[in-house]
Amino acid sequence: MAKDGTNRGGARAGAGRKKKALADKINEGKTAKVAVLPTANLKGMEMPAPKEYLKAPQKNGQENYAVEIYEKTWNWLNEKGCAELVSPELIEHYAMTVSRWIQCQDAISNYGFLAKHPTTGAAIVSPYVNISLQYMKQANQLWYQIYQVVKENCAGGYSGANPQDDVMERLLRTRMGK
Repeated sequence: MAKDGTNRGGARAGAGRKKKALADKINEGKTAKVAVLPTANLKGMEMPAPKEYLKAPQKNGQENYAVEIYEKTWNWLNEKGCAELVSPELIEHYAMTVSRWIQCQDAISNYGFLAKHPTTGAAIVSPYVNISLQYMKQANQLWYQIYQVVKENCAGGYSGANPQDDVMERLLRTRMGK
């Protein structure tokens, strides 16, 4: 303890070796702690219905992809056996954030990277660029939380195609009008 009464030093958050994924531990023949699910209730889980705010139409009249992203993410989690370990709210937040990111990218494509300053009339960076960056950052943080649950609890392989890989394809489809 320092003279001013504060604790300093000690272990830092995020320091040290990273945890190995459950599938990697199993492949190496090591024992691993697993979230124990009750064996009596191993029937298929129904996907929670997406909330109404995910279905709300966008002001510009374009399709809102939040429900599609929500369903695809939940189905992927269910396929990996981790759907019950991730809260539906986290999946909803991820889906809405990705949908908003796609909407911002579409606005950048329509209006360009530059905008007119409201008072001086000079060229400035479009506000959609900064909004898009914030949504992308938020979507990635939410995806890392979801993927961490899968990585730590999936006994089988967790690599391969996942909903995050499909985000750019969905963006490109909006530009082509499909």
